[in-house]
Formats: sequence, structure tokens, C-alpha cells
Amino acid sequence: MIQQFDRRHIWHPFSQAETGPDLPVAVKAKGAWIETADGKRYLDLVSSWWVNLHGHGHPAIAAAIARQAAEMEQVIFADFTHAPAAELAAKLAALLPGDLDKVFYSDDGSTAVEVALKMALQYFPLIGQPQRKRLLGFDKGYHGDTVGAMSLGASSGYFRAWQGLLFPVDAIPFPATWLGDEAVEEKERAALAALDAALGEDVAAVIVEPLIQGAGGMRFCRPQFLQILSERVKAAGALLIFDEVMTGFGRTGTLFACERISVVPDLICLSKGLTGGFLPMGATIARAEFCQAFTGQTLDRAFLHGHSYTANPLGCIAGLVSLELLTDAACGAQRESIEKVHRERVAEFAGKFRPRTLGTIAAVDLGDGTYGDGSAARLKKLFWDNGMLLRPLGPAVYFLPPYCLTASELHAAWDLLAQALRG
Repeated sequence: MIQQFDRRHIWHPFSQAETGPDLPVAVKAKGAWIETADGKRYLDLVSSWWVNLHGHGHPAIAAAIARQAAEMEQVIFADFTHAPAAELAAKLAALLPGDLDKVFYSDDGSTAVEVALKMALQYFPLIGQPQRKRLLGFDKGYHGDTVGAMSLGASSGYFRAWQGLLFPVDAIPFPATWLGDEAVEEKERAALAALDAALGEDVAAVIVEPLIQGAGGMRFCRPQFLQILSERVKAAGALLIFDEVMTGFGRTGTLFACERISVVPDLICLSKGLTGGFLPMGATIARAEFCQAFTGQTLDRAFLHGHSYTANPLGCIAGLVSLELLTDAACGAQRESIEKVHRERVAEFAGKFRPRTLGTIAAVDLGDGTYGDGSAARLKKLFWDNGMLLRPLGPAVYFLPPYCLTASELHAAWDLLAQALRG
């Protein structure tokens, strides 16, 4: 019955309804496992689209949401503040490096990016530089599905249906690298040369997914490239925006990728793991000096943007508890265990498949295809038939599990991958 309702009434994301199968009905999720109505269980190797940090149904987060719901589920944030929002903002500011301490809440990763773009484009007229209207992104970067975010990610290949309707963004080559890549320095020089050629007095901001491009194929770059990038963007007088929607909250080893590369951007975009996978929420955090441009006696200097569910108390309380779990030593040990297994197993693929790993993320490439080309469809089915949820990005196969995944469970996934690629 549920599948019939689904087939008739629901439009699923990133899917072709004509050719897609009836989807299994999920009825329960606990830890790293998802259970369906037919009694089957699937190991979640992708954290349910990268949002689930601590495992499904974590009791501490669930209990906190229940308590908050009984007290106050939602208030208009333009006319009130509340403890969960203020405390979460203070906690984020304390964990982020530098003076990233002014939090603007939104609904998801795409809107967090959209907020950053609007802030950047409003900022320069406020400081007397109205000519700065251009934006620079990176080849195959992906930042979400709203119009501004799509414009930044036009080179990713996801948005061909809207070509001609997006605003122009210059795409810099991304020096993607992997284990044993001997051409990385040459690629970095080419990328920096393209950056230098594009940076001018009309550039407002440069946006990048630091260390790892997510939906573009789990493409990695080196920290030293981003350090040089930061220096050149700053020297050109433009703003640097880090899209840490995917890389934030421990995915790259440190709490945030910007920590790992010792760079403090002007704006940072967060979402996905922000609430531990329980509720949708985004946040754009700005440096204190940047925010001063928006203060004054008249409303036209203010940032006139908002969402109905901005700073939803349930999402904020979930975020607070998730951060408590994330900064606990036990979670650190879990992440280290995953990283250790990744490093051990990815070495088996050296010399082919472009193996790469950082923190709790590991990936290999089956070839040079694109998203939607079906190059890994058989592999996805193999994992599914063996009770594992895998969602390749075209030819890129990756593991990005919740932190509660055990070493033995992760080894089982690597074993199946090795078996498939040997065959």
C-alpha cells in the first residue's frame, strides 16, 4: 500500500520515475542500520546523504528534541530569540577558528550558500566598492540546488536543464589529486594561474569546498593549495567563502576543514551534520569585521533575508546535543577508528582507481564517467544485495559512514569492494 501511494503521489529527488524501481519502505533506523518493511537490514555507508553523524536514532538527541517540543516548537525569529539558538551560535563560534562568530540560520546547505552569496554581493557597495559583482567557483563544484548555488555549480553537470538561466560564474580548474598522483603540482600551478587571471577588482568572492568536493565526485585537493589560494584571494581584496556543508563536523579529521588547513575564511556555510541528521538546518557564519559593514541607523544597510523556520528551536537543540557528542572523546575515538581502516584499505588500490582518503571519507574511481552515466550501477546493486547502502557519484565510489560504524562493519564493505573490483 505504501509503495502504491509513493508511486502515485511522490516525486523523488535525483530519480527517473519512468525507469526507477519501487523503493523499499524504511520502517526503522538505529545506529548504522536501516530496516525495511520486508525485514531486511542495510548498512548505511553514506550517512543517509551525509547528514547522519552519530548513527540513526541517537537517544540523547531524540530525547532532547522531545523535551524541547513539549516546551516550544517554533517561534518567529525576527521578533524573538531563544536559548537553543543563542547557545548553539555561541558553541559554533567557540569551535570555529579565528573570529567566525556571527551566525545566520537558514534551512539547509543550499540556502546557507545562497545567504553567503547575498551577503558577499551586498557587502561591497556598503564599503564603497560597488564594482565587485563577479563570483569565482571551481570546476565540478557543487553547492546546492537554489539558483545562486546552481550558478556556482554550473560546471558540475547537474544543471544542464537550466543552462542560459543562471548568472555567470567563472569556474577555476580544481587540482584533484589522489594517492600516488605525480602530476598534482602541475595541476595546482595551472589552477593558481587561472585564479590569478580571473581575480580582478570586480571580483566579490571566491567559493570552494575545502579539501574535498562532495557531489562533484569526492575529489580531493591538498591543503597547501588552499593556503596559497587564500593568500591570493585576500591580496586581491575579494572575500573567501568555504562551503563546509559536507566537510564540516569532523568529516576531514578536524572538526572543520578550515582548521586542518589553517585558513580562516570570511564566510563559512554549514548544514548536513549540523543537527546530527535529525532535522533540516543550515547556518552561515561570518567574521566579526565583515558584519560591521551591515550595521547602521537605516534599514537599507541591514541584511534583509530570512526563512519561516529560521533558528527552529527543535533543530537548534538537536545541534547543541550533536556538538556535545561530537566533541566527546568517545566520538573522537570512533572517527579515528574509521580513518585507520580507510588508510589501511585504500592502500590496496594504489596504482589504479585513483584511491584517496581523508578523515572518515574514502573514495576510488572506476573510470572517467559522469554523474548519471550508470558506470557504477552494478556495483551499487551488488552492495544492495549484500545488505549495504552505497550511492556512487558516477564512477566515484565512496564510503562516508556515520561515526558509530564499527571497524568490522567497515572492513566488510571494503572486502566487498575489493572482491568486486578484482572480479
